[in-house]
Amino acid sequence: MKVKKLKKRKPIKFVKKHITRNKDKLVASQFKEAIETLPKITNETVNDHREEILSGARKYIYPLQHSKHRVVIISSSLLTAAVLAFFVYCGLSLYKYQNYSSFIYGVTQVVPFPVAKAGPYYIAYENYLFELKHYIHYYQTQQKIDFKSVEGQQQLNSFKKQALQIVVNDAYVKELARQNHVSVSAGDLNNEISLLKQQNLLGDNNQVLNNVLAQYWGWTLNDFKRELTNQLLAQKVVSVLDTSANNKANEALAALNSGQDFATVAKTYSEDSTTSNSGGQFPFTISQGNKDLAPQTLNKIFQLQPGQTSGIINIGTGLEIVKVISISGGQITAAHILVNYNSINTYIAPLKDTQKPHYYIGVK
Repeated sequence: MKVKKLKKRKPIKFVKKHITRNKDKLVASQFKEAIETLPKITNETVNDHREEILSGARKYIYPLQHSKHRVVIISSSLLTAAVLAFFVYCGLSLYKYQNYSSFIYGVTQVVPFPVAKAGPYYIAYENYLFELKHYIHYYQTQQKIDFKSVEGQQQLNSFKKQALQIVVNDAYVKELARQNHVSVSAGDLNNEISLLKQQNLLGDNNQVLNNVLAQYWGWTLNDFKRELTNQLLAQKVVSVLDTSANNKANEALAALNSGQDFATVAKTYSEDSTTSNSGGQFPFTISQGNKDLAPQTLNKIFQLQPGQTSGIINIGTGLEIVKVISISGGQITAAHILVNYNSINTYIAPLKDTQKPHYYIGVK
């Protein structure tokens, strides 16, 4: 009996290799077919293919652009409404209800709402509230005035008128200063503060000064300098414009320099009715820190020896010449000749006639 020989099986490795080869041929065949089916891009068809690709992307881009556009519109509308509401609220608070709260005052420090107009110049509402708030602070904290009472409301309304007039006058003073090339320098300001400190009117150091300003007026040092600058500017404007006072003081000094007796010159030229008939002599002895004299006068007196006479001293409200008669135990006997300046209103009035003020609030 013959036995059939079994076919020898191919090794597993050979089978795997055969399968892999067939698979690779299939993938290659499919890739070749895919390549052959792709459209050919030429110089003539490149624009068409670009447009085809972009048109497919636009369906995703346009909705995003539309959403962003809506967000911008909604955000802008909300912001516009908020700003409009803010200005409406501030306008009503300032011009209808005349609110002077800390918040409203802070707003006026940022936004230049006008309270009046002096000639061509607008006056910031903040200037008015600056004057009003330090007045209210002083009378509430130091005088214990209840501004909610009938009497307190009457007093407050009276000062509102005064505060409004102060800021309007300050605007005209600044116009006069511009016309006459007058200004207040940092040196002028520091000298004035030093003189006030010498009289102990502001304490003897900055810490005491800051405490006094905060306690009595609710001011910082910069607030005080701002107020003092306005006062000094008005004084300097008057000193330039009041030529009659300057002439009179110069005549008095010339008479003294020519050898005339101080008492005689004082009687002729001095405008201090309480001392002119007594040779200009002060009815009290003078010591350091005396608060009855202008700080400029006090400072000069303590630089003189008995029998010496000063030159013309500008004390802000007028011109003064002093003579030291005697010194005893730190107490000085002295005399003076005083020539007063005209009021600043003398020079503001013509401006008001030609450039009338306009008020944006009414004070009852």
